[in-house]
Amino acid sequence: MKTINCDEAKALDMVLYLSLLGHEPQRVRHPAYWFCSPFRQEKTASFKVDRIKNLWYDHGTGKGGDLINFGITYYNCTVSQLLQKLTTQVNDFSFHQHQNKAILPAEKSFLSEAENSTDSRILILKTRPIQQPDLIRYAAERYISLAVCGRYCKEVDFQLYGRKNTAIGFPNNAGGYELRNAHFKGSSSPKDISFIDEGATSLTVFEGFFNYLSLLEINASKTLPLTNFLVLNSLAFLERAKPLMDKHAQVFLYLDNDNSGIKATQQLVVNDNKKYKDLSAVYDGLKDLNEWLKRQPPRLKKGLGVRRSF
Repeated sequence: MKTINCDEAKALDMVLYLSLLGHEPQRVRHPAYWFCSPFRQEKTASFKVDRIKNLWYDHGTGKGGDLINFGITYYNCTVSQLLQKLTTQVNDFSFHQHQNKAILPAEKSFLSEAENSTDSRILILKTRPIQQPDLIRYAAERYISLAVCGRYCKEVDFQLYGRKNTAIGFPNNAGGYELRNAHFKGSSSPKDISFIDEGATSLTVFEGFFNYLSLLEINASKTLPLTNFLVLNSLAFLERAKPLMDKHAQVFLYLDNDNSGIKATQQLVVNDNKKYKDLSAVYDGLKDLNEWLKRQPPRLKKGLGVRRSF
């Protein structure tokens, strides 16, 4: 798969791309699309995208630019890392259905307000307990049992670009869902963090919900100390989650083992190494905790063998 270049990345329609990330416009007066800022929590939309120029401007910070500028800020990554990420996303199911339209310059791929309000946003149609064999198989391939996945997730029917799809849905605090199946990775609006309150004084933090589910599988016998749990659902929400982390006496970090995750972990630990504990050494050399779990022999996936590893 050939990595897209900067010119191709800048040509991606920003409104469609924000929709892929779970951000929908709060008001539209073409060509201006106004969003609540993807960089922080706010109630009044201050993030504007000019659909014709395909440029954004964040009135809260006074910064703006093209999709490259947006991406390196949103993901806290380098340009080359962003291009790799965009290549995967553009070829993912959500963009693949409209790849030609998405890669054209914004003025050529413009959707009417009526079309944008239906086809280009993820619409949740129905939720129910997980029962579809393909979804159960997908979770099992990531070594997550139905018992664990079914307790914290739902089977979600959603519509995107006029097509009905079904995915495993992990709810966030604002009523949106992180959506995953074997061919799709996305989120419904509103996108937010997911906090699981177990009444504890300590907190365990993950970037993605499959890492949270992985720890539950590893700790099936409940030998690890009880903590509350926080799934960021995007590292961009780390600052939003800081007040919640401040309320806990100790915070255990299982952030992704990439440049942005490592940098975020280091910043937290350097600021307070008594409060924040980096536990990513468990999956050293691997992307995240779920990757570590998938590589363990079956007999060690649960029980004493895994618990000793922690």
